Amino acid sequence: MRIKTISRSVDEFTRERSQDLQRVFHNFDPSLRPMEKAVEYQRALTAAKLEKIFARPFVGAMDGHRDGISCMAKNPNYLKGIFSASMDGDIRLWDIATRRTVCQFPGHLGAVRGLTVSTDGNVLVSCGTDCNVRLWSVPRPSLEDSDLSSEKSTEPSAVYTCKNALLAVDHQFEGDLFATAGAQLDIWNHNRSQPVQSFTSGSHSVISVRFNPGEPDILATSSGDNHISIYDIRMSSAARKILMRTKTNSIAWNPMEPMNFTAANEDGNCYSFDGRKNEEAKCVHKDHVSAVMDIDFSPTGREFVTGSYDRSVRIFPYNGGHSREIYHTKRMQRVFCVKYSSDATYVISGSDDTNLRLWKAKASEQLGVILPREQKKHEYNEAVKNRYKHLPEIKRIVRHRHLPKPIYKAKAESRAMNDAKRRKDDRRKAHSAPGTVVTESHRTRRIIKEVE
Repeated sequence: MRIKTISRSVDEFTRERSQDLQRVFHNFDPSLRPMEKAVEYQRALTAAKLEKIFARPFVGAMDGHRDGISCMAKNPNYLKGIFSASMDGDIRLWDIATRRTVCQFPGHLGAVRGLTVSTDGNVLVSCGTDCNVRLWSVPRPSLEDSDLSSEKSTEPSAVYTCKNALLAVDHQFEGDLFATAGAQLDIWNHNRSQPVQSFTSGSHSVISVRFNPGEPDILATSSGDNHISIYDIRMSSAARKILMRTKTNSIAWNPMEPMNFTAANEDGNCYSFDGRKNEEAKCVHKDHVSAVMDIDFSPTGREFVTGSYDRSVRIFPYNGGHSREIYHTKRMQRVFCVKYSSDATYVISGSDDTNLRLWKAKASEQLGVILPREQKKHEYNEAVKNRYKHLPEIKRIVRHRHLPKPIYKAKAESRAMNDAKRRKDDRRKAHSAPGTVVTESHRTRRIIKEVE
């Protein structure tokens, strides 16, 4: 008589300490688990519901300004610092960790319209409607000490005067040059009181300017005559221009793909372009119901955040047509500026109600120290959600967002108008000779022409 027994070593199953986890052996033979997909689907559904339950994106507000926030700037060398400026000329340096003012920069007599920080983080450049460009030394000792009980103020290290009001400023990623936008585009050096180079863009003012993160001599601007221009400061004129149907309020380059940039437009959409091929947009990002005022890319280059006149903040994937997240509060008014934090964990928005607001980039993300088991659990939940995201029930839960009533009504009205226009175009095409009515794609519809 032959008897089969299961023998296991006691050492393999005995815990050394009471805090150790019990070792479990798995047999991954699919025939032993006929309900594996059903179990995974249920886990994905539970993970999608839990994500909604724990979605608490708002972290806190930073108040201290007495007028609407007009612009912001990040310090490339300091994670916790954020600069903000308001329409009454007040400039402040904030500590994001404590949400308090570290330093003030008084001096501007009008609205501050542009802020930027040099690559080494030592020089802050500001400009405004008082026709002045001011250079400030960033106070390093106060940055390292976050327990300051009193606000400090500092004096500008240099003041340069222009002939016209200035609307934007941006600093070169490598070098000592910075550009100001106003009646014309001026290129400045830190040590010179006059522009080293100037570009004129016709009779309309330049609204925004952004240097390319990969090529230090390339910059993009938008102007009031609906043009988006790409300049090479080694040349005497614009290298390329795009004429849009509506005005572009802000531009942001993708930090991971420096040949691509995204334009925030007055028609409520954002348009992503390849700088080498501008006759059509790579992607049209639609969801806002009013003008998009500002845009900023995540350091990872996979997402960007937008702030709009419709009093909402949205986060878009860089290649997606619709936003994955919308942030809004009852008190938040028109959003004029937005920034991603340097570690891509937070989003900062500045609005017309004098407040800066701090949001989580991922609404349900757990902050603080996460244990390895928790991290693996989060990654597993994300993986099963991604695997079953196309199924109707999970798709509905993941996509659902509560919208403010004005935005909800405006979206319904816009949808009805677009449907009516589409029906009209279809009927015109059906009752016309073949080939006489050409339907334009949405990527080219808002672009009039490209000028080399």
